[in-house]
Amino acid sequence: MKNSGSKSTDRVIRSLVLGGRGFIGTHLIDALLSQGHAVRCFDRPNVVKPSDSHSKHPQFELFEGDFTSEADMSEALKYCDICYHLVSTTLPKSSNANPVFDVESNLIGTIRMLTLALKAGVKKVIFVSSGGTVYGEPTQVPIPETHPTEPVCSYGITKLAIEKYLALFHRLYGLDYTVLRLANPFGEGQRTHASQGAVAVFLGKVLRDEPIEIWGDGSVVRDYIHIADVVQALLASIEPSMQEHVFNIGSGHGHSLNEVLDTIEKVTGRVTRREYLSGRGFDVPLSVLNIDRAKSALGWVPAVSFELGVERFVGWLLENPDSSVA
Repeated sequence: MKNSGSKSTDRVIRSLVLGGRGFIGTHLIDALLSQGHAVRCFDRPNVVKPSDSHSKHPQFELFEGDFTSEADMSEALKYCDICYHLVSTTLPKSSNANPVFDVESNLIGTIRMLTLALKAGVKKVIFVSSGGTVYGEPTQVPIPETHPTEPVCSYGITKLAIEKYLALFHRLYGLDYTVLRLANPFGEGQRTHASQGAVAVFLGKVLRDEPIEIWGDGSVVRDYIHIADVVQALLASIEPSMQEHVFNIGSGHGHSLNEVLDTIEKVTGRVTRREYLSGRGFDVPLSVLNIDRAKSALGWVPAVSFELGVERFVGWLLENPDSSVA
């Protein structure tokens, strides 16, 4: 495993961010460094060039390796106090095609990591789960954490299984943990050519003057949360857990795909070229998270409205045309 960066000898909080080169991880690392943490980023080799905003920071370390490798993970976890688990090797819509790979790379990899974290003396693991898939078809909206969990894709099943193993390791060995069931994050730095992330994909197509394909009539409602609010929830999770360990993290409000496009038109001043296709049977019509528990227990409240978040994202894309639009 390749390790680049200096090792700090100061007794500051050392946070390991698994998947730190990704969209959420990059923003999280910036925030942790700004709060004085020593931060170790772990990701696969040559995924994306680390953000210049933190790659030369004296408290930053870059570890490159394989999440499923015991040797790589053992080295990455050394001397760390907090472990942020942002790694996922699959996507919700494609995970059912190869559930064996999903389980082997994500679930078994995580169980191995938790075992190594205990040996390394890690104090807490913070896991990013999926508020959009672990519940399945909602029977009430907004969806509370107490809602039945009946995921309909391997991705959601694996996320839920990881949550259960975190609870088991806490019960058996006292390893502290927090699970954040995220809604649909969006914002600056997100890839516009990806196969998921409606806001980013739509924005990219609008700015490139490309048609936007919509499955169904555009009435499907989702909960979208700006990356700045996601990061604040991740930071709030550092404190030792009290009674609750699992939290929904969303805006608490829903927006249909048509409303998303209406907002993009308003912010950009451009007309979206919408092409409506036949609906997909597996799309849940309405999914919005209840965030009361996070407000109460974490003292966290989302601060960025959907329209403001889109404005920030558009501004970033226009200032960085080669990063995500081209």
